[in-house]
Formats: sequence, C-alpha cells, structure tokens
Amino acid sequence: ARTSQLYGYPLIDIKPQLLNDWEKFLKRTIDIMASIVILLITMPVTLITAMIIKTDKGPALFKQERSGLKGKPFMMYKFRSMIMDAEKYSGPMWSVKDDPRITKIGKFIRKVRIDEIPQMINVLKGEMSLVGPRPERPFFVEKLAQDIPLYKRRLSVRPGVTGWAQVNHKYDETIEDVKMKLQYDLFYIENIS
Repeated sequence: ARTSQLYGYPLIDIKPQLLNDWEKFLKRTIDIMASIVILLITMPVTLITAMIIKTDKGPALFKQERSGLKGKPFMMYKFRSMIMDAEKYSGPMWSVKDDPRITKIGKFIRKVRIDEIPQMINVLKGEMSLVGPRPERPFFVEKLAQDIPLYKRRLSVRPGVTGWAQVNHKYDETIEDVKMKLQYDLFYIENIS
C-alpha cells in the first residue's frame, strides 16, 4: 500500500502500480544504454578474465537458473569463480565465507566484482535490471518463502545486478541476513520511482 493525499485528505492506495508506463520505459532505456556502455568499456577486462578462467579447465561463463520478474525462471550469467560442479555432491547451497570451492582467480574476481559483468547480457535481454533485488535460485525462493513472510514480494520487480540491500547490508551468511536484506528490498520496491 502507498499513502497519498487528495485536497489534504490522506488516501491509501492498495496494490498501486509501482511505476507509470513512462517510468518503466525510462528505466528500461537506461538499463539498455548502461549495459551496452559497460560491456564495451569492460571488453578488455572481460576477455582477459575469460582467458585466465579457461586455464583452470572448464567454461569461463557460469549459467544458473534464477527467479526473475513474477517468478519467471531465467539463466543468469556470471564468470565462473568456483571449481567445476561445485554443488555436485552437496546440492544447492549458499557460498560461505572462505568457501573452499572458490578458485584463486575466483576470490579476486568476486572481490572486485568482475564476476558480475556477464549479467549485463541478462540486462540487455530484459531478464534483469541494473537496480533491483538480487535474483535468487528457485530452490531458495521456495524454501525462504515458507519461512519468511512477503519473501515472494521481491518477484514483483525485475531483479537487479545491484540493489538497495547490497548497498546497505553485507553478503548473506545466515537466515537473519536474508531477513534484513528483504527489508531493504521491500523498501526499494515500495519507493521505486
């Protein structure tokens, strides 16, 4: 819900449209233009990073299914920062601090966020935005939605490469971190403009 005023009388809008059509168009235009510029500017870094990762056997790009706008699944791209088949025996799990599955080059590219550059492809395709709640895997969306009320509300906007939660909170390590980041995500959604 949102509050507004009409001639000084307070009103409550139930399920308001988050963005007007012109705002959606402008946000999408900025996403497209910025992702193209970022891909062009980072081309040398991207090529060098891909070549270095390829020396570690396996693909340079890592694809993983994530939940997008309205829960629609999409394949998110990142530079591979972990060993091949990192979850082969464990099943889906979050990365932890000092994760032994992270390669040496992976530690560096994660630290300087180079691993996120391929997500600009997702932004160009319209699966992601530059700013929004970080996309999560469907397995974790379902699991977290059972324990955390309003968790699926994050799916009401296009997921982002970065978001208000990333700026204001640390990396997820516990369920409490997820709950705190959800508050930031909901703040962003409720105040999107």
